[in-house]
Amino acid sequence: NDVNIGFRGTAPEQTRKGPSNGYTVTLTQPLFNWQSIQVYKEAGFKAAQSEATFGQATQDLIVRVAQAYFDVLASQDSLAFIQGQKVAISEQLAQAKRNFEVGTATITDTHEAQARFDLATSQEIAAQSDLEIKKRTLQQIVGKFPERLEPLKPNIELNPPRPNSMEDWAAAAANQGYPVRAQEAALEVAVREIERTRAGHLPTLNIVGTAGQNSTSISSTALNNSASDSINYVIGLQLALPLYTGGNVSSLVRQAVANREKAQQDLEGARRTAALSARQSYVGVINGMAQVRALEAALVSSRSALDSNKLGYEVGVRINIDVLNAQQQVFSTLRDLSRARYDTILNGLRLKAAAGSLGEADVEEVNRLLGTN
Repeated sequence: NDVNIGFRGTAPEQTRKGPSNGYTVTLTQPLFNWQSIQVYKEAGFKAAQSEATFGQATQDLIVRVAQAYFDVLASQDSLAFIQGQKVAISEQLAQAKRNFEVGTATITDTHEAQARFDLATSQEIAAQSDLEIKKRTLQQIVGKFPERLEPLKPNIELNPPRPNSMEDWAAAAANQGYPVRAQEAALEVAVREIERTRAGHLPTLNIVGTAGQNSTSISSTALNNSASDSINYVIGLQLALPLYTGGNVSSLVRQAVANREKAQQDLEGARRTAALSARQSYVGVINGMAQVRALEAALVSSRSALDSNKLGYEVGVRINIDVLNAQQQVFSTLRDLSRARYDTILNGLRLKAAAGSLGEADVEEVNRLLGTN
């Protein structure tokens, strides 16, 4: 017989946890946050303020370019008039010398003409220097040296502002001028800043959602491995209520209120300044047109006076200084007339800029006044 002898037993099982991996994602959606609402509104008014500031800068640039352009033209005119006067004086000087040589005039006439000629030479040098400076000023703005500029057409017709009412323009400037728009936006920003600061006393309510997964591996001596996974979802409301801030919020609110009062005063100041600028420009246009008409009539009269003095000098009833004075009067009137035309056009541009309506169409309208025909 065979005898089989054997042993049978069970070894103790050992279990241990392996490494664990997991992640958590949290999403927060504000349901009520008064501070964030005011920050959003404040950003909109800050954008409006920036747009108004940009519009004001654009209009200021148009006026600056026009001012520099007409300053160059005025300097060119002044130089041309002085050179014309110098030619006329030289002719009078030559005539005075001839008359002295033949004994029909005294040496005083020659000395007077020579003094006027030397003075005109000095004025010509100063005018050339002024023209160079004016051209460099225009170059600084436009970035290019102006070799040749189109002058104003002769006998241009200057039209009054439309509407032809000073108070209408003043009201438009006080209500819609770009500086006023910028200050209105600044006031709204200050108001929103008060509300944003006061929100430090108010609760905030958020909806919070959390999703997480945790994975843990388990191993044993019996070569039996397994994994444990858990997924959690949590959704809830989160209410935050400020209890005490040490008076910081109240202090910030008082500061914001003071800033609002300052912004209100700045707005009123901007409106008064805009209305004043519009009135000044309107008066400049109206009076400029009247001055142009008066100088045009004065030019006709001064030319007639010059012709009469020349004739009187030839027949001996006028002296040389009378002719020189008449010549100077003609060229002074020409200079004043050209400057009055430029100033009237510039005041028209300033008037529209004050009302916030200056644009490309106005620049094109001025361009139509330029040319040789």
